[in-house]
Amino acid sequence: MNARTSRLGFRTPYYVLTAGLAIVFLYPLIWTTVSSVSPQPGSAQVEGLGFNNYATLASYQAGLPHYLGNSLAISLVAVGVTLLAATFGGYAFARFSFPGKNALFLVTLSILMVPYATLLIPLTIWLKTLGLNNTLVGVGLVLAVFQLPFATFMMRISFEGVPKEIEEAALMDGCGSFGALRRVLVHAVKPGLITIGLFAFLAAWNDFMVPLFLVGGDNQPLPLALVNMRQQVMGVIDYGSTQAGVVVLTIPCVLLFLLLQRHYVNGFMSGALKG
Repeated sequence: MNARTSRLGFRTPYYVLTAGLAIVFLYPLIWTTVSSVSPQPGSAQVEGLGFNNYATLASYQAGLPHYLGNSLAISLVAVGVTLLAATFGGYAFARFSFPGKNALFLVTLSILMVPYATLLIPLTIWLKTLGLNNTLVGVGLVLAVFQLPFATFMMRISFEGVPKEIEEAALMDGCGSFGALRRVLVHAVKPGLITIGLFAFLAAWNDFMVPLFLVGGDNQPLPLALVNMRQQVMGVIDYGSTQAGVVVLTIPCVLLFLLLQRHYVNGFMSGALKG
């Protein structure tokens, strides 16, 4: 038995396990995609294969592009606020010493243990006070608040993984703390930024509970519009159009992950190695 055959035999359980996991995770997506173009009772596609369910989805009330635009706007606000706040917060926790730093960091992390549904009513009152009730910006801000504890934790680890000598060199060249952060450190922690940005986007893009509480009418994102669309007359559920909507919701998430997976894995690995 040569070395190549030996390595192949050693890796066989690994290949079998990863193939099995891939099948388990991909099967629901493949099944949903096939079902969205297959004939189903109570749907727009009653015979043969076709895209009638997608046509129904596209023409529902304000239209699919409108609801996709709402979801995109909410996600962009959530990602932008999360990246900005977590970058400054993580940098402050990693590089500066101030009274109560560790206690404040633990309090920030403890928010992860609070079910976010319990915070929606106070946040609704807060948004109404700010004049952001039933707005896409308000939903994006709330979703960013829920992402900040994890994002700040990730960015603190990312900044701590950057040698202080790099920052000191920038300071010696005349940069202030903000200049060193903007010109040097942000580039060094790019995998961490991409990781938290991807997490924030996926959470905002797929969230249902927060928009259910905070917006309605034409301000609905696509997940909320799908739930309202699926119920037809006489209690019949339009599974075909619902599955078409799930496919549409999934496509941006899959594409983003495929494009950014290398940075995403690097961001987690840098945190794991630091820890």
